[in-house]
Amino acid sequence: MFGLPSVQMLNVLTDTLYKQFIEKDIHDFEEFHIAMLDIFITFNSALPGMHYDVPQRKDVEECFKEWNEKRERKIIEEFMVKCVHHSKLDDYTMIAGMATPPAAMALKRVGETVPQLSMIKVIPDVIFVPSATLLALISVKLTRRINLRKHIG
Repeated sequence: MFGLPSVQMLNVLTDTLYKQFIEKDIHDFEEFHIAMLDIFITFNSALPGMHYDVPQRKDVEECFKEWNEKRERKIIEEFMVKCVHHSKLDDYTMIAGMATPPAAMALKRVGETVPQLSMIKVIPDVIFVPSATLLALISVKLTRRINLRKHIG
């Protein structure tokens, strides 16, 4: 499987996933949606570095209505081609990832001179800077998810 070109490898992967999808006993939209989410979880865990965004619920509902009538593989494949996109790193994450380390160093230097924050001297730079960067990236990610939920729901 490692010597296969990427298109053939993707076909093997989609065949396996579709067989998994069909073997599930799907009677309603919720079961269909869970099966669809399983496909994305499998894709995102099997392909390191390459992740896909889960389509919006209304798109999945439309696909289910069409698929439920005919139960054809082609419908799922067309849906995947039309609605599935590579997950992209947003600008906010990039900016936070690049701006936080120098800002954390400057903040630490300033904090060392303030008497109330003098204990910050005890924390080594190799611990402080990555920790601050990680916290900044987590907060950006959480904020983005909260905003997406507001727009979707």
